[in-house]
Amino acid sequence: MTMNSVLEPVNSHTDNLLDFDKKGLAAYFEKIGEKPFRAKQLLKWLYQAGVSDFDEMTDLSKSLRTYLKEHCTVSVPEIVLEKVASDGTVKWILRMACGNRVETVFIPEEKRGTLCISSQVGCALACTFCSTAQQGFNRNLTTAEIIGQLWVATNRLGADSRITNVVMMGMGEPLLNFDNTVKAVNLMLDDCAYGISKRRVTISTSGVVPAMYRLSEVCDVSVAVSLHAANDVLRDELVPINQKYPLDQLMEACQDVIKHSPRGFITFEYVMLDGVNDTFTDARALVRLLKNVPCKMNLIPFNPFPNSEYKCSSPSAIEKFRNVLHKAGIVTTVRKTRGEDIDAACGQLVGQVKDKSRRQDKLAKRRVNSQSVSG
Repeated sequence: MTMNSVLEPVNSHTDNLLDFDKKGLAAYFEKIGEKPFRAKQLLKWLYQAGVSDFDEMTDLSKSLRTYLKEHCTVSVPEIVLEKVASDGTVKWILRMACGNRVETVFIPEEKRGTLCISSQVGCALACTFCSTAQQGFNRNLTTAEIIGQLWVATNRLGADSRITNVVMMGMGEPLLNFDNTVKAVNLMLDDCAYGISKRRVTISTSGVVPAMYRLSEVCDVSVAVSLHAANDVLRDELVPINQKYPLDQLMEACQDVIKHSPRGFITFEYVMLDGVNDTFTDARALVRLLKNVPCKMNLIPFNPFPNSEYKCSSPSAIEKFRNVLHKAGIVTTVRKTRGEDIDAACGQLVGQVKDKSRRQDKLAKRRVNSQSVSG
């Protein structure tokens, strides 16, 4: 059945085609009377060619192009600010249609280019060492707004700075925006879209345990867990979601993720906080916690931000901590800080959040009360 003039649009509003992965797009075309294979054609135009003008999609019928122009759009976030760091890291502040802004970061290296993508406007969690978390939370990003970050970066960078890796480690907790994140990841992996290897796409989580099990069932990309502490008392403070899903539950979920991991192990992120979680005792506790967990450990020097209560561990403390893990057989790297001079480093992304959680107000009151007590 082919497109004809009597068909009604699927929805009364304009459909953003970036909201559909291949499966969703095939179903969309079926509903409007087109063959499902049109989904593959459209994906190649959108993501491989970077074309958003329907008139340029010459292998689509004229009637289909007319329909798409009347009832569909290709809408991506708008770049409102671009900053380039001394080390070549690029940070974009992207404005969504609603006016909220998020940040996306490209990290160039000799043999690869990594794009760090946001999944929410702000963050629904309240990790105390993260600048993004202090901004509060507004809403989940749509699939189009997530994959749109990759679309914008790819078109902005051009062929000279190829994106080989994508990490869902920007603003927000990806697994609290599960469906939209998975659809966007499907597009990253799809050979008709970006065709990135599943070994080169990583979803980071602070430990949303039920969603970790669910992810293993539908998507076998790499997973990174923001750990940051080896005991529940400290992790309850640093990563409050631990109060709901403590370490024993988290480790069981990690074992399940490993069964489906394309790499056969899981990555842990551990921010190094001076005098908080960086002692020899902390390192030994971490060794015990991860004794039977195939993993790689990334130690992250803490990146300061205004009103932060923490300081970064000294280089010598980080090295001693790394040595304890290394001697125990845990593959451990110290992440090189990138983009710090443009506030693009890990934990520094803030965007512009219309905070519905009122976390900013609560934090401001807490600081005022703390100053009054100390005064």
